[in-house]
Amino acid sequence: MNRTEKAALIEKIKASAEASMIAVVADFKGMPVEEMTRLRVKLREAGGELLVVKNTLARIAFSGGSHDVIKDLFRENCAIALGAQDPIAVAKAVADFAKTSKTFSVKHGSLEGKYLNAEQLDALARLPGRQELLAAVLGAMNAVPTNFVSLLANTIRGMLYALKAIEEKKAA
Repeated sequence: MNRTEKAALIEKIKASAEASMIAVVADFKGMPVEEMTRLRVKLREAGGELLVVKNTLARIAFSGGSHDVIKDLFRENCAIALGAQDPIAVAKAVADFAKTSKTFSVKHGSLEGKYLNAEQLDALARLPGRQELLAAVLGAMNAVPTNFVSLLANTIRGMLYALKAIEEKKAA
């Protein structure tokens, strides 16, 4: 690979990293190609991508960007999972894959420029995803008018029962 190809690759990595909210660095030493392909598919479904590049190129690409905190931590075999849309979905995909794989382990990462160790990434993966949070918010927003209507209906219903009782008492 000559200098111009390396420069183009660095720019591509830098653009992907800058567009991403989360970057997860993992060790994949000894991982078979089939397993790596399954991981790439899982990440693509979660809205992320997986990059495997030389550590020196990754250090250069991550320097001065939003994920600058992890630039000096690229050692040995590193795979970088990037996610632009839903960082929790990417963290879940990586954490779930790490639980099932014997050769893949999460090292550390960066969420919007803040360093996260492996335990913090695991905690992030256990959070509910964007869809679950939106469903909970919509459920709470829907509950307020529903409860208000029920409260008003119960008030009117109580008054109707009282009027009906008075009517039956006068009729008897």
